[in-house]
Amino acid sequence: MGKMAPVEIHSHAIESLAYIRQTMERASSFTAVPGRGGVWMGCTALIAGTIASQQQTPVHWLAVWGVEGFLALLIGLIAMGTKARAMGSPVWSAPARKFALAFAPPLLTGAPLTVALAPLGLYHLLPGVWLCLYGVAVIGAGAFSARVVPAMGAGFLLAGALALFAPWAWRDASLAAGFGGLHIVFGLVIARRYGG
Repeated sequence: MGKMAPVEIHSHAIESLAYIRQTMERASSFTAVPGRGGVWMGCTALIAGTIASQQQTPVHWLAVWGVEGFLALLIGLIAMGTKARAMGSPVWSAPARKFALAFAPPLLTGAPLTVALAPLGLYHLLPGVWLCLYGVAVIGAGAFSARVVPAMGAGFLLAGALALFAPWAWRDASLAAGFGGLHIVFGLVIARRYGG
């Protein structure tokens, strides 16, 4: 009978620890939703609302909100990465990937809808469409985060539903109240209760 090589106990322990770490990571929630970043996103939306309300053409109005959308995305990503690093968690952990996979599709849907509605002159629908899609994105992604996140998404969804039926004159007020006001209010709550 051949002699069996002894199994080193530390190799089993390392494998077990890696398995436990992966299992815990998959089961945990995404806590790097940036409250302070949300406040900054809200502030830029309030500024965009003021600038957009002064535009003379729908195309220029759309350009202002397009720049704001890009700026808000950039602020959100930077703030999320900063908060994740401060918490000592990897930026692309399993919960972060789940959050992103739930968040991105409704948000990306806004681009083709905007491109389809704008040439038809249906600019008055865009504030409601954008707010509703953002609300759906936040609710879906919030399933992998703190309970306040889906509540914030519900606020955006409600704001979007109201904006769909609001007069065109209220377009910038609707967007500023949603993307500005809701981001600031919920951003302050998240910053206070969930570590920034």
